[in-house]
Amino acid sequence: MIDPADIEGARARLRGAIYETPCAYSQTLSELTGARCFVKLENLQMTGSFKERGAANLLLQLDAGERARGVVAASAGNHGLAVAFHAARLGIHSVIVMPEGAPLIKVTSARRHGAEVILAGMDYDAAYARAREIADARGLVFVHPFDDGRVIAGQGTLGLELLEQCPEMEAVLVPVGGGGLIAGVALAVKSRRHEVRVVGVEAAALPAMRRSLEAGRRVTLESASTIADGIAVRQVGEHTLALASAHVDEVVTVSEEELANGILLLLEIEKTVAEGAGAAPLAALLNRSLGLRGRCVVLILSGGNIDVTMIARIIERGLVKDGRLVRLGVLLRDRPGTLARVTWLIAEEGANILHIEHDRAFSRRAAIGETEVELTLETSGRAQIDALLARLLAAGYRVEERS
Repeated sequence: MIDPADIEGARARLRGAIYETPCAYSQTLSELTGARCFVKLENLQMTGSFKERGAANLLLQLDAGERARGVVAASAGNHGLAVAFHAARLGIHSVIVMPEGAPLIKVTSARRHGAEVILAGMDYDAAYARAREIADARGLVFVHPFDDGRVIAGQGTLGLELLEQCPEMEAVLVPVGGGGLIAGVALAVKSRRHEVRVVGVEAAALPAMRRSLEAGRRVTLESASTIADGIAVRQVGEHTLALASAHVDEVVTVSEEELANGILLLLEIEKTVAEGAGAAPLAALLNRSLGLRGRCVVLILSGGNIDVTMIARIIERGLVKDGRLVRLGVLLRDRPGTLARVTWLIAEEGANILHIEHDRAFSRRAAIGETEVELTLETSGRAQIDALLARLLAAGYRVEERS
């Protein structure tokens, strides 16, 4: 176990090695959530996540012999990036083992930092097992992503920064995977201001910390898929569970749709790129009854390493959910000019047509002499969709909204 002095030591050690990231107030998020909302922007670290704190703190404490041997790490992505970057700065050879489905941006970035990247298994746990094998076979130093006192102390430096940057802080929402971040932050914050509420947020697909706290011991979950790959961990650490049990007030979960919406809101409102794990605190504040209305709340945006293809899919799904993108199926008489009339009615309502597709042969709705047209439209929201549907129905068209 570590104590607050270890975190203080880590902060002194890391001075100049990592950024002290901003903790910005958001007026818009405050209005949306009903809390006074600050966002700790760890996506601005050099490798795009908070993981640099723990990785650098551990690497800086290796002796000359350990540095000469080299290091190996298992990672869903961010820890590996952090180890690769800081190992290169210190002249240490690094091997990073990631799951085969790790985001491409994390794989290519780790290689760019000079690491030997090995893809193994379908999830973090499989990558972890392979990394342990490599450590034994090659005599490398294993750099644990969360269950190491040096890593936890490094992550805890974020908590010390919050106490100085936001002295009025009444609660902090922290993403939880293996538990290194919340363990360090909770210890740092509670050691100085015990009244500050510390809330962990997990993906509902993999609530390893919540289940472990309920059971009073570490539990291992079945593998599951989540867009919050940075916190997709099946089993939390021994040290992190002990610290969470002592210092964390509550752990909640959020769904995949809520995570996706959080990513979209941060992108659209804050002009900030967040990965799934980074958006988890906002998703929880928006969708869970946490009793924080009117309180000063800090959301830890833990990282921003997300593939642009994933962002594109999230944006599209978010637009559908918000009613800004809709697909309609309309039955028409198969005569010249009927499609032109429909498009004119749509234009009159101010919607924008993105795509049109005719279906004469395979439509189950269209009779002989009819055609079914599927239209993808850009709208201003639900009210405009309802107005458009009413107008098309009033004009005599059979129309249905497609999901």
